[in-house]
Amino acid sequence: MTITSQARSFDKAAAGYAANRPSYPPALLDAVEELADRPLMGARVADIGAGTGLATALLHARGARVIAVEPGPGMVSQFRLGLPNVPVVLGDGNNLPLASESIDILTCAQAWHWTDPHKSVPEALRVLHPRGALALWWNDSDSTGGWIADQDARLRRLFGAEDSEPDPTARFRHLPPELSFATRQLSWSRSVPLETHLANLASYSDFLVLGRNAAETFLAAERDLVTETFPNGTVEERYVVSLAVATR
Repeated sequence: MTITSQARSFDKAAAGYAANRPSYPPALLDAVEELADRPLMGARVADIGAGTGLATALLHARGARVIAVEPGPGMVSQFRLGLPNVPVVLGDGNNLPLASESIDILTCAQAWHWTDPHKSVPEALRVLHPRGALALWWNDSDSTGGWIADQDARLRRLFGAEDSEPDPTARFRHLPPELSFATRQLSWSRSVPLETHLANLASYSDFLVLGRNAAETFLAAERDLVTETFPNGTVEERYVVSLAVATR
């Protein structure tokens, strides 16, 4: 399974992704503006790996003149259902279908790790205005303790990942060294029905390539375990957004 094929696995689950994935807290865009040293209002913004438009919608609402770039036709179709008035084009971070020096802020939410930095960094520098900014962020479960830590350990065992303590700064270790990033982390939470929580898990790329039977078996057991913690059926999910912004 290549990185490209795993990334494209989202295409077949676009509707579920749009319905169940968490968005981002308003404080995130405040931090983007602070670290980029410019307002989003009126800025020319390209949202790379836009998916169904979770981040794009927030950027658009903030007043940015945003264009979305997404490689998956299924995701693009779902994007157009939710944001019919926002332009979206097929493409990815390695090959941006954008003019040189045409973008003030280039954003990449939950998607930079799917790119090849040897290609995506030069592309970012090409399309950015000379005083432009590159903003990368990831939304991860806050698995530093409690029930989320237990669930995270079960997920690591399922997918054969290294069984180590979660490190909230891990996202910053793999930033492209060619650029100087300012970083910020923001904690937030949302309350959702149990079925939304499970559907969110099912939209992870690892589940999408795991196979239906194995995924359903794990999620059925997870439903019972999470119900023990939240017997009223409402799950309190905690997240940490890791933001990194580089300016030219």
